[in-house]
Amino acid sequence: MPNHIRVEILRMLRNKRYVIFVVAFPVVLYVLFCNIVAGQASSGGGGAAAYLMVSMGAYGALSASIMSTAVPWAQERQAGWLRQLQITPLPGWSIILTKLVSTLLLALPSLALVFVVAMTTQGVSLAPGRWALLFLGMWIGILPFAALGLAVGSLVPPDTAQPAAMIGMFGLAILGGLWFPVDTMPATMQTIAHALPSFSYADIGWNLVSGQAPPLQDVVTTLVWAVVLGAAAVFAYRRATARA
Repeated sequence: MPNHIRVEILRMLRNKRYVIFVVAFPVVLYVLFCNIVAGQASSGGGGAAAYLMVSMGAYGALSASIMSTAVPWAQERQAGWLRQLQITPLPGWSIILTKLVSTLLLALPSLALVFVVAMTTQGVSLAPGRWALLFLGMWIGILPFAALGLAVGSLVPPDTAQPAAMIGMFGLAILGGLWFPVDTMPATMQTIAHALPSFSYADIGWNLVSGQAPPLQDVVTTLVWAVVLGAAAVFAYRRATARA
């Protein structure tokens, strides 16, 4: 399984679209938003720059987790790679676990780069312990989105997987308040936002960066979505393997 994980990671790192749109794009958005908004507030640990750091870090990690699973998984099914894996000694659960572990690792560059840019260019300063909690919480919190990517990649063909993944990615980011504050949305959209895993995921980070414990509701919502989408991914995978 370690060799399988290494192959998955190297393949995505060689993908220019992944590097540009998943790793670099959130950083560009972060700097742009900071120049527009953060100058109106303090750039310390609880200021606008820190808030935007969490928002764009969440967007980058969310994008990486969906795009690094949905499209490659759909392509592998069509190319017959899934059938090849099925005839190897690898058990079915290890194939899914490999994808999840690879996704967790592939989300690191985007998340870490936004944090480094926030520290070095925007003056965001947190205690070492708070940095560690923030990074760990936002890293583990991408599991629902990785499961969503696997489900999409198992259910649709490659030419449909990319637009489906992008719609899901941008929809979760915009409706979840990662690009625009939820408080500025109409009441109905606010209700929708609070039910989405993207808002709960980012809200965990927003609370951690301000020195507060994550709300229990956010933790529960993220876990529930992880279980629901994880079950959907397993079901979709079994359906895909039955047809393979």
